[in-house]
Amino acid sequence: CDYELNSTINGNVALLNCTAIVNTSNETLTDKNPISESIHAYAGPELRDEMLKLKGCRTGEAKMTKGFNLAARFIIHTVGPKYKTKYRTAAENSLYNCYRNVMQLAKEQAMASVAVCVVSTTKRGYPLEDATHIALRTVRRFLENYGESIETVVFAVTDTEEPTYRKLLPLYYPRSEEEERASLPLIPTDIGNSEGEPVVPERQIRIAEKPGCLEVDSEAETLDSDLGQVGTHAFSRMEGDVDKQRKLILQGQLSDATMQKQHQRNYNRWLCRARAEDLSDIAALKALYQTGVDMCGRTVMVLVGRNIPVTLIAMEKALLYFIHVMDHITVKEYVMVYFHTLTGEHNHLDSEFLKKLHEIVDTKFKNNLRAFYFVHPSFRSKVSTWFFTTFSVSGMKQKVHHVETLQQLFTCILPEQIDIPPFVLEYDARVRPYTHHSLCLAYQPY
Repeated sequence: CDYELNSTINGNVALLNCTAIVNTSNETLTDKNPISESIHAYAGPELRDEMLKLKGCRTGEAKMTKGFNLAARFIIHTVGPKYKTKYRTAAENSLYNCYRNVMQLAKEQAMASVAVCVVSTTKRGYPLEDATHIALRTVRRFLENYGESIETVVFAVTDTEEPTYRKLLPLYYPRSEEEERASLPLIPTDIGNSEGEPVVPERQIRIAEKPGCLEVDSEAETLDSDLGQVGTHAFSRMEGDVDKQRKLILQGQLSDATMQKQHQRNYNRWLCRARAEDLSDIAALKALYQTGVDMCGRTVMVLVGRNIPVTLIAMEKALLYFIHVMDHITVKEYVMVYFHTLTGEHNHLDSEFLKKLHEIVDTKFKNNLRAFYFVHPSFRSKVSTWFFTTFSVSGMKQKVHHVETLQQLFTCILPEQIDIPPFVLEYDARVRPYTHHSLCLAYQPY
């Protein structure tokens, strides 16, 4: 594993400029620990309102909100376990799940960087060194198996935690063979399975046929015979090793993801370029922007056709800008409003470009798009749209709604929730001053 991708910072996780930072809290998401309080202080009051909508979080789970006023775009909230020696096994598994679910959420949302705090806070009583082994091991194994889209992981620690992390980091992220050899004495008794999950021998259940029915005069022979039958009877064949079955199921799910790995990798390359390139000239066109929400509370994105000078700009940069702006929007359900108003030939996107865009973008773009409102369409644009959604892309036709007037649009999106360019308002008032009737186009969620 590349040590360069992972680092430890002594400082406040709330100040880090990563795609996401991790917040540790309790099951009601109201914990008053220093990490959580700092994140709330910098994010602003909107975060607390957003967290109320999550309706809590169970121990070991992870949930996500926006970053609001933070430098990070997202916050991943997780709940660490309370440690008691009597229930050590449960605590180990819960803490593993915290880090595993944080990393899984980061992967699912195609996050480039994650800043991870120490989830097992002092007030929860978890031994720091044991907790650090689980944290570093779980993240390491995840990056090895599924981390192709995650570029950077930062461990944000306090003065108290830093020495332990500094001591154990070389064991899991060695920078040289010498460093690795020097760290070998630090290997714990339980090194976990291939996923980093703690291994519990007691869970390796064995089922024998007719237990307790051994013949006294041939005990050794019968014992060998019975052990040879373990796993061959009907009950055992039906159940199998539960832990192995769960792992195989997980691998089956990941094999589907593996089939899409090339597509995901390709999208991630585009996303990395979009974040690195200067797209200020495309942004200045004001052709794509976020506005309010529709009647169902979904984010509204506006695309202004007349502001896209297709013949004068590099369309690849336009594609990069679209990905850059839309990537975090498409995490949740959203709708798009396209103003075709007063567009000319030099504003029309060609079908090959649209097809390429559709092929490149991540599946969340397509799955979370609930409606596409095509405002002030011409007869030609209606025909083109029909052909494109019928023969070039699948799953879009039922989402496209042609909207003849703004009055029709306002049945789905309130006027105060959408910023409409002045020329669109003027055109609508001049050319279509009267409407026959209001047609409700509200697109119902699946």
